[in-house]
Amino acid sequence: MTAFTQRRNAVISSQRQIRAQRRDSGDQTQMMEIRRDAGKIRRPNLMADTFDNPDALLNSATRPATLRDVAELARVSFVTVSRVLNHPEKVSVSTAKRVRAAIRKTGYVPNLLAGGLAMQRSRLVIAIIPTFAHRPFISTLTELGLALEKGGYQLLVCQSGYSGDHEASLVESILMRRPDAIVLTTPLHSKPLKSMLKRRGIPVVETWQLHEHPVDAQVGFDHVAVGRAMGEFMARKGYGAVGLIWSGDVRAQLRRKGCVTALAGAGVKVVGTEIVPVPVSVRDGRRACSRLLDARRKPDAMICSIDLLAHGVLIEAQSRGIEVPRGLAIMGFGDLELSADLEPPLTTVRVDARKIGACAAAILLRRLGSEPAYADADSSVDVGFEIVPRGTA
Repeated sequence: MTAFTQRRNAVISSQRQIRAQRRDSGDQTQMMEIRRDAGKIRRPNLMADTFDNPDALLNSATRPATLRDVAELARVSFVTVSRVLNHPEKVSVSTAKRVRAAIRKTGYVPNLLAGGLAMQRSRLVIAIIPTFAHRPFISTLTELGLALEKGGYQLLVCQSGYSGDHEASLVESILMRRPDAIVLTTPLHSKPLKSMLKRRGIPVVETWQLHEHPVDAQVGFDHVAVGRAMGEFMARKGYGAVGLIWSGDVRAQLRRKGCVTALAGAGVKVVGTEIVPVPVSVRDGRRACSRLLDARRKPDAMICSIDLLAHGVLIEAQSRGIEVPRGLAIMGFGDLELSADLEPPLTTVRVDARKIGACAAAILLRRLGSEPAYADADSSVDVGFEIVPRGTA
């Protein structure tokens, strides 16, 4: 016998004892009384009786509160309770206040799934990000969630761990929950999964990258162009021997491709490359920097795929007494909050993470409104990027 069954049986037993005591004492009060008043049948307000009489709480302990309970306690119709929950602007302030008080007293929790099935909407948007540890992703989610909430949707977030296979598995599982839309932070490469999403007609926004064959809409920027701009910036500064410290994820490798191409075009030698598995840390950057500085051909500049690695490079350089940028120049990507407050402050690349979230939300809210999914308008939004020159290069 489960604990739940034991509790239920105990409550039922207590109810029977109370009823027996009432019968013995001549108490004729019934849990459901039908009175005839002016020729009409009236049922008493059971929920009001429940709160006046603590013994009656035993009756509600065996089941969750329902919409009927709220309506009876607030002395309104089912429709009025529904309006307070879904369209409060259509209900008077006093009525809404009374209904909300009844909801709190009864502990009623609306069944959004049931309402969603009736409207063929779950009011749920699911986002998948590689990691919760990367601040820019959180900034995107914050803006996305706020905008969706204003539009009447809730955001649920999953973590893929930088695994394309795991992300594909998550998408397949997510579809079983019937979300109204999906937001991704890496492009889907599975053709069967892309076909499935298109057949379902569910709005999908891929973020943080632009590519040639999106599933539906995309909001991001050109990572190859970012890397090229980083290489060109350091070449213009006159550095002739560059070390690269790079994370192993797909987008970072696109930036490395652009960076190497730009450096080669400018005649700048790449004297060493360290590839760090994701997720990366400041310590990873420091260790990679140490290996490059201990090599026979020492770099006079280091370009990192992300600011966290660049922070580690700066710490290692300063621990060795190397003056930055005179002895070693450093450049990162992402413009994390700490980057501007380092000494010297980090030269980096800024991407508007909040704008990515806001644009993705705007696309979804339009798609979830009157416009059909997979509309051509605003299907690809380039938020661009900005080189931020500071003290390290």
